[in-house]
Amino acid sequence: MIPVEKAFSGSYAQARSGFLAAAEAAGLSVDHHAHPLKGSQGEALAMDVALDGPQAAERLLIVSSACHGVEGYCGSGVQISALHDERWRERLHSAGVAVAYIHALNPHGFSFDRRVTHEGVDLNRNFQDFSRPLPVNAAYRDLHPLLLPDAWPPSPDNLAATELYIKTHGMLAWQAAITRGQHEFPQGLFFGGTAATWSNQTLRQVLRRLGAGRRRIAWIDLHTGLGPAGVGEKIFADRDDPLSLKRTRAWWGEEVTSIYDGSSTSALLTGLMWMSVYQECPQVEYTGIALEYGTVPVDQVLQALRADHWMHGQPQVDPVLARQIRQQMRDAFYIDTPQWRQAIVDQAARAMHQAVEGLTGA
Repeated sequence: MIPVEKAFSGSYAQARSGFLAAAEAAGLSVDHHAHPLKGSQGEALAMDVALDGPQAAERLLIVSSACHGVEGYCGSGVQISALHDERWRERLHSAGVAVAYIHALNPHGFSFDRRVTHEGVDLNRNFQDFSRPLPVNAAYRDLHPLLLPDAWPPSPDNLAATELYIKTHGMLAWQAAITRGQHEFPQGLFFGGTAATWSNQTLRQVLRRLGAGRRRIAWIDLHTGLGPAGVGEKIFADRDDPLSLKRTRAWWGEEVTSIYDGSSTSALLTGLMWMSVYQECPQVEYTGIALEYGTVPVDQVLQALRADHWMHGQPQVDPVLARQIRQQMRDAFYIDTPQWRQAIVDQAARAMHQAVEGLTGA
């Protein structure tokens, strides 16, 4: 086991180096799925996959990071910590469970401190059937001009209009309209895209390979940005099925929340990533959660996202303002304190042990 602070990184390049070193120290091979672009430091980008435990096990746990790029500071730290945890690794082997660490589902967003992919797409809204009509988010359509004004910071008139909307409709309605997912405005927030992204296609390849011969798959997808600081909400990451929800709560506790019944801090979303399991691994029993760690209040998170999308829609931005916006994004999704990092690792470790217990149960 390494000290918690050594598991966390200050950049994507450092995080990837730490992950690859941890896998090597554990004697694991890593599959590298190279991204077509370079990172913010000119570094190579990749979705890296390390498989630990009995390779041919019928039961597999997936632990994934950086679905939403900048959230990878948290997720990568959890993965690196787990790879250095000998007691955890012994538990896997004795239980006959394999664990696949998928590092940086969205490496481009991680490197550039953005939530979206290089295509400007929210990966967790991108898993749609693009041969059919896409969902329409009329509420977002009305808000789009307000969310991305001509100038930043927003003018007093823009702030007043925003406050009026929230006062009239409520913060939950504001959050739901923005975050649900939309397919009309490529420069807008929570854009689900009009085609499968590189990360979408690559993850499907990974799932097909990892899922071959498995009977049960559990998935813990690591996220940040919602809820009280340092608290990991376990959000039901499955289709709307009562039996699956019952099994998920039996594994991870009755505190598991759901976007389908309104118990989660997350709104009801469209195009969710984990639905791909049903298509790529149709033979398995699937059980999953998104482990969502709180950082700052949701209005600050949304404000950081507005600034980020505004900046990337401009032909030129003052370098000082650009640095401020990038730091604002990082601060919205990662709290760089010893207490927060320790809380993250402790809760993730508990959730992973619970997953092994669930996978090996009746």
